[in-house]
This record gives sequence, structure tokens and C-alpha cells, in this order.
Amino acid sequence: MSKREGAEKATNIFTLNEFAKVSDYSFLDTLNPDPDATEDGVDFFPRQVFSGHYVPVKPSPIADPIYVSHGHQFFKELGLDDSLAFTDEFAKLFSGDIAEVPEPMRKMGWATGYALSIFGNEYTEQCPFKTGNGYGDGRAISVFEGVLNNKRWEMQLKGGGPTPYCRGADGRAVLRSSVREFLAQEYMHALGVPSTRSLSLFVSQSETVDRPWYSEGSRSENPDIMVSNPVAISTRVAPSFLRVGQLELFSRRARIGGRPNAMAELEMIVLHVIEREYKAQIDAGLPIADKVLTLATEFRDRLTSLVANWLRVGYCQGNFNSDNCAVGGFTIDYGPFGFCEYFDPYFQPWTGGGRHFAFFNQPLAAEKNFESFCSALKPLLQSSPKALEQLEQIIEGFSTVMEDKVGNMWAAKLGLESLDNELFSQLLSLMMKTHVDYTIFFRQLSNLPKEVSGISDSFYAAPSEELEEAWNQWLNAWREKFNPEQDLNEISNQMKQVNPKYTWREWLIVPAYEQAKSGDFTLIHELQKVLANPYDEQSEWVEQKYNQLRPLDLFTAGGVSHYSCSS
Repeated sequence: MSKREGAEKATNIFTLNEFAKVSDYSFLDTLNPDPDATEDGVDFFPRQVFSGHYVPVKPSPIADPIYVSHGHQFFKELGLDDSLAFTDEFAKLFSGDIAEVPEPMRKMGWATGYALSIFGNEYTEQCPFKTGNGYGDGRAISVFEGVLNNKRWEMQLKGGGPTPYCRGADGRAVLRSSVREFLAQEYMHALGVPSTRSLSLFVSQSETVDRPWYSEGSRSENPDIMVSNPVAISTRVAPSFLRVGQLELFSRRARIGGRPNAMAELEMIVLHVIEREYKAQIDAGLPIADKVLTLATEFRDRLTSLVANWLRVGYCQGNFNSDNCAVGGFTIDYGPFGFCEYFDPYFQPWTGGGRHFAFFNQPLAAEKNFESFCSALKPLLQSSPKALEQLEQIIEGFSTVMEDKVGNMWAAKLGLESLDNELFSQLLSLMMKTHVDYTIFFRQLSNLPKEVSGISDSFYAAPSEELEEAWNQWLNAWREKFNPEQDLNEISNQMKQVNPKYTWREWLIVPAYEQAKSGDFTLIHELQKVLANPYDEQSEWVEQKYNQLRPLDLFTAGGVSHYSCSS
């Protein structure tokens, strides 16, 4: 632990000079830069990166930036005063201009490479060189690492311009996707789901890029027009941005050979993962094999808990590749994500995602990512057959751990001490037959209704008399499963702590980013407040606006019910 991490809780930080004093760049100071990188950080064109853990690169500032919003609650957690977000120095830094940051901050950002596995299968075709040496942070550039309020954080600009991994793209993010990620990260935190966090959001008043998107009223599956979008930079924050794909990259290099330092760089980044994300769980004095096995066990625990939480709140990652899987066990990369409104076990918001990344398939997708993670660790255990055997046992145990956590999650949503599988199967069948809204249904169920009328506000279609009777029978059987020694009010209150009242409804997010194009950020600020308290009863006008079924005419609307990954 550094002196800064052991220091007393900091007072509020008001200026960038004060902010600079907490900088502490463990990633840059302990890992290897790309030996072929430029000295000035002007490294904006696609090229192969053969070694090194990062490429020093300068972000490209957006033109004429203006403040959109910042993470108010997150500022408090970091010890930052809200006034800092409105200073010119803060605006310059977090809209991409780091040329004049105060010392000891670095005047250079960094981008990282990683490998790609999709559902456990290794790919190199997405790399422009077909080798895997050109795949990585194409528009995400880290610009700060430091210790705030005794916790280490890394800050990364999303849309900060091109890097050697940009694959020929412009390195920009549009306002639409930036607003979505900015709001979603803090909403997930409010839900109690581990996630990257949102520091700030700035938009350009003059710079635009063209992206394919949906025309007004489009029912097309894929975008049907090109749209000019304002560019924006959102700053996302995490203990680290280390991903499964990064470990895979160095493991592949070590496995294939040809690079003399490949094995050493794999061991370096694995030890850095432990230092950044698992220092409290893994004894620094253990032999490397024991560290690796403990790391696998700890990551398994975090990843299974994360995905159980995703199911609990209705979240679908949409594109859960290994490069979108943080080794710290939190949600990362809010691109083609969505939240299930109309209940469908195979809900998939992204048109390019496929059923394998659908809502209820996320536990299996997580298992595939975990297998990729463990495969990346194997070169470090080659000298110990016993350790390799133990790692295989950890891999084999994933599905059991996942099943237990998902079962406990469903039991909690239903107010039960343990899950009755037959009762749960009946419930899923009724939910699909009745076309329920996922969030409204479980929130109404939290009131412990005795009859179907108590949950009917969650139905998208009126049920038949036969279905109504089936629901009444199910509700009666469900209530009989309650612990007779537990007060019903206590059960109801506990259910309301795991079943949110307010969810992400894409059709209510769209107006926010559309209005923001013309400089009106009112709805963004409104959504921040509503989504910050998803379990609470809120005002009547909030209830009427944000706690309602999706209008039927939006069920097939492009950009609402489904969308591409264009961002």
C-alpha cells in the first residue's frame, strides 16, 4: 500500500492543482510501454503493436467543449467539490486537452491492447492485420491514475481520439452513446451492481461525425440513414480497466512464442491485476502458482455475483466478449446494452449480438469468458501439473457456483429463503404468457398481492379468465412458501430492496440525448436524479412519467426496441 492509500481521508478538492497532488501512476510505473511508440504521443494511425503493456498516446481534444453534467454522488465519494467540475482547467482536461496539466500529473495518456474471444472462441479477423496485434483501445485513452479517499482510481476518456488500435476509425464517441454510458454507469451503481463510474460529460459545440442510425419512425433492424452527430467525451472511472482480453493477449504471445519477453510480460500483468484488484484477498508472499489459483477463485466469485445481479435488475450486456469483461468483476463498456422491459428470457437489444449473449444466456457467456481467463493463466502454471489440475477444478466448478448464486437471487426477488424450482418454472411460464413488464411485475409482487389484480398493472395485454385463475393459484402457492415466522411487512420491505421500482427505459432516454443535441440538458439532469434512487418511492410526477409500460407503437422502433453498436 502506498503512503497515499494509507493516508487519512482527504478533504474536498477544489482545484486541478489539488487534484494533481493525488496522482499516482502504478500502471505506467510498473508495466512496460510499447518500445516502438512515438516519443511525443502522436500515434494516431493503425499499426501492429508487438509488445509492451500500453502505448503512450495523446488524446485529441474535442472542439469548443461545453459542460453537460458530472457525477454528483461520485464526486462526493472521491472527495471532489462540485465546483471543480465547472473550472476551465477541469473542462480542458476532461474534454481531451492534457497539454498543460499541473505536475506531478503526466502530459501523456495511454491506450492498451487486448485480444478478442467471442463466447470462448479466439478471433483475429477484427484486427486489420489479421494477427491480433492491432486490437485494443481504439478511442479510450486513460489520462489519470491516483488515490482519492484511500482508494485507487483510473480515469479514462471515452471518445478521446484515435490510437494505434483505432482500426482506421476516428476515435470519437457521439453524444448519443456518451449520454447513455454516462447515465447507465451511475444507475448501475445505484442499483448495487458493480460498475465503472461516471465522472463527467462534455460535448463539442462545433465538431461532428457521421454515423449510421435510424430514421424517424424506422422499423428497420439495422440503421437506414447516416446521421451527423455532435462528438462528446465522457470520462469513465474504475479501480482499473484491466480486462480478460488483456491477459489473453499476453498469454497468446507467450504460447505462440517468437517474442523473448512475452512470458515475462504475461506474469507482470497478472501480478499487476492482483495488485490493483485483489490485493486484499491475495497474500503478496505466496508463490506465483498459489497467487494464480487464488486469483482464479476470487474472480470466479466476483463474476458469478455480477451476472446474478445483471439478471436481478434486468440488464443485458448485449456483447459480452472477453474484451468487455473486467477482471475486477464489474460491468464495463456500455455499448450495445439494454434493460429488459417486456419480459423475454432471450431479450437482446443489439442487432449484432446473437442469442448467445441474450438476457438469460449471460451466465453461460460469463462461463465462456471465465474459461478464456483461466486459459490465459495456464502458461504461468506449466511447471506445476498439480496447479494446472487445480485450475481445471476451479473452471469445472463455475457452473455450480453460478447456479447457486442465480438461484439465491431469484429466491430473494420472490421473498423466499430458498428457491422452489417448480414454482419458479410456473412463474416464468405465466410471465411469458401474460406479457409482463419485468421491473413493474417484480415491484408489484413485492407488495405481496393475493390476487392477480395486484400485479395487473405490469401486463402488456389483458389475460384470459384461464390465465387469471392460473395467476391466482400461483400467488396462493407462492405465499404459502413464506417463512411463517417472518413478518409479511418485513418480507415486502426486503423484496423492495432487490426489486427496483425505476428501471432504464430506452424510450425515455432517447428524448434526453435528442434534446441535448440542441444544447438542452434538462432531461439528462432529470434522469440523473430519478435513476439515482431506483428503489425509492418518488414524487407523483416521477411515478406517472417513469413508472409505466412502453407504448405499444415503440415495440419495433429502431433505436428504441433495438439498435446497432454505432457510437
